Amino acid sequence: MDISINRERLAETFIALCEIASPSGHERAIADHLKKLFRELGAASVEEDGSAAETGSDSGNLIIRFQGNQPGRDGFFFSCHMDTVQPGEDVRVRRENDLFTSEGDTILGGDDKSGIAAIIETIRLLQETGASHPGIEILITTCEETGLLGAKFFDAKKVRGKYGYALDSSGIDRVIVGAPAANKFSIEITGASAHAGLQPEMGINAIAVAAKAISQIKLGRLDAESTANFGLITGGVATNIVPERVVIDGEVRSHNPEKLRRYSDEIEKVFYETAATWPETIIENAPKQPTVAIHCMAEYPAMRLAEDAPVLRRVQAAGRALDKTLEFIVAGGGSDANILNAKGLPTAIVATGMDLVHTTGERLRLDDLVELTRLLFAIAIINKD
Repeated sequence: MDISINRERLAETFIALCEIASPSGHERAIADHLKKLFRELGAASVEEDGSAAETGSDSGNLIIRFQGNQPGRDGFFFSCHMDTVQPGEDVRVRRENDLFTSEGDTILGGDDKSGIAAIIETIRLLQETGASHPGIEILITTCEETGLLGAKFFDAKKVRGKYGYALDSSGIDRVIVGAPAANKFSIEITGASAHAGLQPEMGINAIAVAAKAISQIKLGRLDAESTANFGLITGGVATNIVPERVVIDGEVRSHNPEKLRRYSDEIEKVFYETAATWPETIIENAPKQPTVAIHCMAEYPAMRLAEDAPVLRRVQAAGRALDKTLEFIVAGGGSDANILNAKGLPTAIVATGMDLVHTTGERLRLDDLVELTRLLFAIAIINKD
């Protein structure tokens, strides 16, 4: 399949998107830009939903529809998120030998504006070539980086397509067919404050309690399907005060729901038992022990697509038409696709070429962005349901 991509137009689109600041919760500028752009491209409809009231963003999710010219064939959707992590203000893109980076003080924004740029170029190609395609919807969410909030509060009934493709992963020519579920923890330990130099025996060091509990918990790779991590710890007031309170935030992920529940329960058990067996401290003539309060929240469900799912058959056919060797993998990260699959919208994740994301060293090669666009165009026109 011969597909000619306008490389410079694609590059200009990507750079323009990256240089519009859109940190999570502040997506209004990019949302307005995209609404205007898609209207100019002749979208049948451009809608912003009311999810902002739930997510706390200054913008809702966008759902854009382009009419197809294949009567009787079911449509599909592409999905991306418009928000970025910080530092994402005042992004300036540097292009050297078709490698895109930021000037170094910010992220680039390829996560996930690489996907949006490829979708825009795909729509332009479809219009310029007059290629036959079914109806195409584009879902662009907010607050993905802060808990997949836009997708969580998106009404799946707004989507007419039977399945879709979330463009949001590192690498190229890679399709993710499975991802784990995750539980998010916030564990608060309360001890007792005291002067660390004058009366340390009158205090209960919450940090020490936390340290003992954490030392008994296996972290990192738990098994082939599961991981665990504590990533944040806050507490204490000053070095001369026994810390009364500490909060530890972490997560457990697993492709296996039973393992996810078991590992989560084990973490809770260790913290509760550590507090219960902590030596009593006599404070104001009464014994006192540390207390633990644990909030465990399901962050997102697991996803796993069947090998013969129509969403995979279509991308497989597109890959064959392009003589591409696509890699189909099970990954360890969560994305909007987890939420969309759980809402009854089968969604495969397609890699966009983004690299070193969430760092100021983030980069993207134009060649990879071109290859992504070729794949999206082939997905759009391939005669496979």
